[in-house]
Parts: sequence; structure tokens; C-alpha cells
Amino acid sequence: MSTNTLSTPVQPTQAMAGRLPRMAWLAVVSLGLGIFTLVTSEFLPASLLSPIAADLGISEGAAGQLVTATSISGIVGGPLIVSALPRVDRRWVMTGLTTLAILSNVLVALSPAFGLMLASRLLLGLALSGFWAMSLAVTAQLVPADRLGRAMTIVNAGVSLATIAAVPAGAYFGELLGWRAVFLLAAAAGLVTLAAQLATLPSIPPSGAPGFRTLLQTARMPVVATGILAIVLIAGGHFMGFTYLRPAFEGVNGLTPELLAVLLLVYGIASFVGNAVAGPLADRRLPVLVIAAPVAIGTGTVVFALLGSSLPLAFLTVFVWGLGFGAVPTMVQTWMAHVAPQRLESAGGLVVAAFQIAITIGAAVGGLLIDSVGVQAAFLGGGVAAVIGAGVLSSARRRV
Repeated sequence: MSTNTLSTPVQPTQAMAGRLPRMAWLAVVSLGLGIFTLVTSEFLPASLLSPIAADLGISEGAAGQLVTATSISGIVGGPLIVSALPRVDRRWVMTGLTTLAILSNVLVALSPAFGLMLASRLLLGLALSGFWAMSLAVTAQLVPADRLGRAMTIVNAGVSLATIAAVPAGAYFGELLGWRAVFLLAAAAGLVTLAAQLATLPSIPPSGAPGFRTLLQTARMPVVATGILAIVLIAGGHFMGFTYLRPAFEGVNGLTPELLAVLLLVYGIASFVGNAVAGPLADRRLPVLVIAAPVAIGTGTVVFALLGSSLPLAFLTVFVWGLGFGAVPTMVQTWMAHVAPQRLESAGGLVVAAFQIAITIGAAVGGLLIDSVGVQAAFLGGGVAAVIGAGVLSSARRRV
């Protein structure tokens, strides 16, 4: 491997040989649908905490642990799924994980007790992190290497769309049909996704030599370890501020509840645009994207912290912030494909674990800063962490 340039991901045996290229892209779309349904399922409790708590006779804080349970199992789920199934056809792994998510939503909808609901959400965490971890290696076998960034943009569009749609949809259908019916609707969406995957995904052999030993070897690679640190800094910096948007927005002059909803929608749209732009950039100008996306996060959070009391400036900074973070998943996955081309499955598992750890650390550190210093400190700290992460990731790239 060259010491000065990124290596080109080795294109695995083309699983789509003999098929029309259109089928390969339809298979990629089915993976994006999978991410959309899984992330939507993850976010649903956020819009349903009150009715869930009232129905089960628990506090809203306890009901919020439905989200925590998913995140905790997500930390281990990606590496575990990748390593525990080293020889299984990846078509059946991906459809099996989608099936697991369907089962989780059905169990949540039918659960008579909170303990069973928590256990069901642990299943969703395993399905979500395992699916996302495997998506990089599976996508790399469906499309040419020089289209991997664009393909991952399609896959990760599911995250952006779920971020925009999950909470308002959950709230709307919860009021209309009841919270249990919302989870049954999510299960129905999972069935549609499963049908699409069965119709489009070909037989896909494991990539490289997956297993626990390979996972540990990959994690010990200096460039991969540095990349994981950078991901934790970038994503953790983002969640230091993003977790506490509501209290931060309370300081914006003239921000009504209606404008708050519009502001969150602006963030979601910017995130979708950032993801869409990231694909072509990742294929053609990856070193530029490695710097630009985290710096956009840092710029948005820092300027918002310092000057966010102005309503127009708040909209502008939130848009820049969303644009930057929307590009991050595709950016880091494509980057990892370049630095560990023979170990895409293990690398994908480590990326997902790094994101889950970043969410946990970012939210915790942000909370400590808010309680001890103030909300501005959380945003400033998060912005600085994201920019440092860009420098770490860029320096790791030069050492490959």
C-alpha cells in the first residue's frame, strides 16, 4: 500500500455478474430502504413517550430508555453480527436483520410489560447496527469501485429521510391510531422493505476473511484506529450540541414553536442535501470532503453558540451544520473503504460502533458542560471537537 495516497478499494467478485446494471442499483436502493425503516423504528419512541408512559404506568424518563436500549445494543451489534456470521451468504444476513427489525416492532406493539419492550428494542439495536455495518461491504460488491461513494449516498439517504420523517410521522399516526399501531405500521414498512430486498439482492459471498480475529486485527491497524478516533471526535462533537438543540433554541430571539419546527425541518433538508453531495465528492475529491464536512459542523455549531440569538443567523448556521453532518456517514464509510479495502466488513462494524460510542460520549459530555458552564460551552466544545477530528482524519489519510 502506498505511503502517500489513498489505496483504491479492491473490487470484490461482482455478485451482479450477468445481471443488468439496473438491478445492481435497485439492490442498493433496497439497502437504503432497509436503513430508512430501521432508523425510523429507532426514532419512533421519541414522538410517543407520553402515550407509552401513560399506557404502561411508568414515567416518561423510564420510557425514554427504549431509545437508550437500542443505542447500547447498537455499540456491540455491528461488530458482533459481522464477526459471528463469517460464512453466511450476505443476502440472507441482510434480509435476516430486516426480519429481526420487523419482529422487534411487532413485539413492542404487542408487549404487555415494559421489560419485554426493552428486550424487543435490544433486538432492534442489533438489527440496525448489524445492517448498517454490513451495508458498506455489500454495496461494494454491487457497484464498481469508482461508484461506491454515490452508492453509499443512496444507502445513507435512508438516515436523512428517517431523521426528517420519523418523529412527525410517529406523532401524527400516534394521535390518529394509537402508539401501538405506529409500531405495527413500522413492521408493515419493514415487510415491504424485506420484499424489495428479496427481489433485488443477489447471492453475495462474505467479503475478505470476516471473524473475530479479523475484527481485532483491523481495529489494531494504526490507520483504522486513528480513523475511529476521528469519527468519535467528529460525531461526538456533533451530538454534544445536537442533543441539546431545544434548550439552545430557547435563546433565539423571536423563535416561536412554529418556527422551531421549521428550523428543525431546515436541518433535516440540509442533512439530506449534504448526503446527496457527499457521494460524488467522495468518489472524486475525498481529501476535500474529509476536511469540508467536519469544518461545516464546527462552523455551524461555533457561530450558533456565539451569535445564535439572531433568528436569520440561526437558520443559516443550522443549515450549514446539517449540510456538514449529512455528508459524514458517506464520507467516513468511503474513507474506510480506501484504507482497509480487504476488510470492509470488519471496518464497517467498527465504524458503526464508533458512531454509537460517539452518540453516548457526545450527549454525556454536552450535558456536563451545560450543567456546569452553559449551553454555549457544549456547542463550542462540540465544534472544536469536530474540527480536530477533521485534522486527525486527514493526517491518518496521509499516512496510509
